[in-house]
Amino acid sequence: MSPAERMRAVHERGLLTDADLERLASGGATLDVNAADKMIENVIGVLGMPIGLGLNFLINGHDYVVPLAVEEPSIVAALSAAAKLARTAGGFQASSTAPILIGQIQVLDVPDMARAMSAVLERRQEILDLANSFHPRMVARGGGAVDVEVRSYPMGSTAGEMLVVHLLVDTRDAMGANLVNGMCEGVASLVETITEGSVFLRILSNLADRALARAEVTLPPAALAGKGYPGERVRDGIIIAADFAAVDPYRAATHNKGIMNGVDAVALATGNDWRAIEAGAHAYAARLGRYSSLTQWWQDDQGNLRGRIELPMKVGIVGGPLESNPGVAMNMRLLGVKSAQELAEVMASVGLAQNFAALRALATEGIQTGHMTLHARSVVKAAGTPAELFDEVLERVLRDGDIKVWRAQEILGEVRRERQAATAGALPRRPADAEAGVGYGKVILLGEHAVVHGRHAIAVPLPLTTRAVVADAGHGVELIIPRWGIEYQLAKPAEQRRSFERAAGAILDRLGLTQRNLRIEVFPDVPRGMGLGGSAAIAVAIIRALDRHFGLGLGDVQVNELARLSEEIAHGSPSGIDDTLATWGEPLVYRRGNPPLVEPLQLGEPLQLVLGMSHAEGLTAKTVGQVREARERHPRLYEKIFDDIDALVLQAVAALRDNDHRALGELMNICQGLLNALQVSTPELERLIGIARAAGALGAKLTGGGGGGAMVALCADAAGAGHVQQAIERQGFRAMAVTIGATA
Repeated sequence: MSPAERMRAVHERGLLTDADLERLASGGATLDVNAADKMIENVIGVLGMPIGLGLNFLINGHDYVVPLAVEEPSIVAALSAAAKLARTAGGFQASSTAPILIGQIQVLDVPDMARAMSAVLERRQEILDLANSFHPRMVARGGGAVDVEVRSYPMGSTAGEMLVVHLLVDTRDAMGANLVNGMCEGVASLVETITEGSVFLRILSNLADRALARAEVTLPPAALAGKGYPGERVRDGIIIAADFAAVDPYRAATHNKGIMNGVDAVALATGNDWRAIEAGAHAYAARLGRYSSLTQWWQDDQGNLRGRIELPMKVGIVGGPLESNPGVAMNMRLLGVKSAQELAEVMASVGLAQNFAALRALATEGIQTGHMTLHARSVVKAAGTPAELFDEVLERVLRDGDIKVWRAQEILGEVRRERQAATAGALPRRPADAEAGVGYGKVILLGEHAVVHGRHAIAVPLPLTTRAVVADAGHGVELIIPRWGIEYQLAKPAEQRRSFERAAGAILDRLGLTQRNLRIEVFPDVPRGMGLGGSAAIAVAIIRALDRHFGLGLGDVQVNELARLSEEIAHGSPSGIDDTLATWGEPLVYRRGNPPLVEPLQLGEPLQLVLGMSHAEGLTAKTVGQVREARERHPRLYEKIFDDIDALVLQAVAALRDNDHRALGELMNICQGLLNALQVSTPELERLIGIARAAGALGAKLTGGGGGGAMVALCADAAGAGHVQQAIERQGFRAMAVTIGATA
């Protein structure tokens, strides 16, 4: 999904309010600099941090979508994958102790240490009552000072001993640092009176070992298998790696850092003090006199892999620092925890999941192998690559295989030189790869939705393609789309695949290649989710790449049939026009049938088109389904609309053959009215269409399934297309002028 799609998906599930969605879309969820100026000193700006969503978490029987503020690639993906695996085995079981924070009162010059310690304990209740008098509201909420402890230590630099009084405070849902510090200050004079000493330091401890969070998970070997490794081997490898961290502090430091990758990301997203949590966790790891692992992994009597984590976790869900940051408040609503203890349990589960993901990678293909594209994206960004060149540089870096900043900078220079040498105004075209399979994008000029119900449609190819390359590599079948940050593992049972995996996997199943070890890399120039035939172009490109790699001898008809199978899985019941044009890449008139009618369309003069992209991706399967349901409710009405669209298409064929582009534009405008009657247009598409017409377009309408996506405008000449493109871009939309050449 695109970021905008993700925002809408989370909103539709009720995890974000309407106001949250608006703030995210407008950038208003970021901390305002004026608000930041009231939080710390000498403020000059605000540093942004990506917020990702950890998915699939099942903790104590409850589902969670976990916000993660983190800049390191692969953490979010690894966590979500680990949580998905865990939920198949019942998820995580978590628990926590009361949210106790420790305040320390250091007492010096005590004349009689034994008598002072005894006196403090004897007057314990008096100390607690005084401490609680400073925060009666906390006591009313069930919290407050609950106990007093004493201990003594020798002075390090001078003779004598110090007395340390611990004030144990239940801070409930607050982080509680200021509260505990205030209590320590408040009881200091009473402690001095009781001990006859002098109080020096009065401050909380970040080793909150009375506020412990624990999480456990049980994973059967069958769930661990994958990428060519049997489950028992993965289980044993994880246990061996965990044993290493348990005995060696050098390994334990990295092991625990991986745990905190997840914990800190949740702490940052929820406005908690990640530095305090880090300090407490590492101190707890060394509590027995030697720094060791925060987790344990072992095999139980049934052969399952068992994992457990325990660490201090004093966090809060209320208070000024949390409430002053709109992004933090939004993340807390998204997470939906009701108490600080529940948040601590979620964070412990996240830490255990992150630890499992790292150990599993180490025990199998290695920590660097997975999510290569995410690392490459960071490298390309660090090379200073501008947005308009980012995708091309990224793909070349991945093909080159040397994922280093210096190499990305070299490739960036190569791309810039190629762009400068290209014909002015022409779309950048990639040099053809001999081994690449190619699929074509498309624009439907007229006939959307009616074509699904047996009427004609006109489509023309875009000067944009999708390429795919196949190589023998890895374990199983891996599908990579670098510019989208996608890495799918396809070598698994069909029932376990996601929709996109099912569509691509069906091709492999039909060709008998599911058990091969392959890397399929896809490089799409066709914009995603815009109704421009992107999914069909990917399918055709993959099929042709497989055909080239294995010498399958597939003809265009067979390629088209396989792409149709993929499209049916992806979109339900498509017309077939997308996969047909993606295969042949020629202007055509199409009508669904068995066999379908496909007539090449001769263009006497080039078409000057402008594509305007809305901010919402179109969901073809959804809009096709909505129109079909409406037709079932009102068959005569909708059949009449389909017939009217069909009549427009046939007139448009004649207009194209006569080079009457003005008439074609009028037909497009009328067709848009009928598509609006089908309720597949949107206010944003209507706005784009209005901008194009006002800027001089001969005609403009949505293209593809609607419900978002793109519109297409027909212009009289290249200058007019440039004017329309600029008008659209001035209103904050993406636009692209394309020329569809004449055909012989």
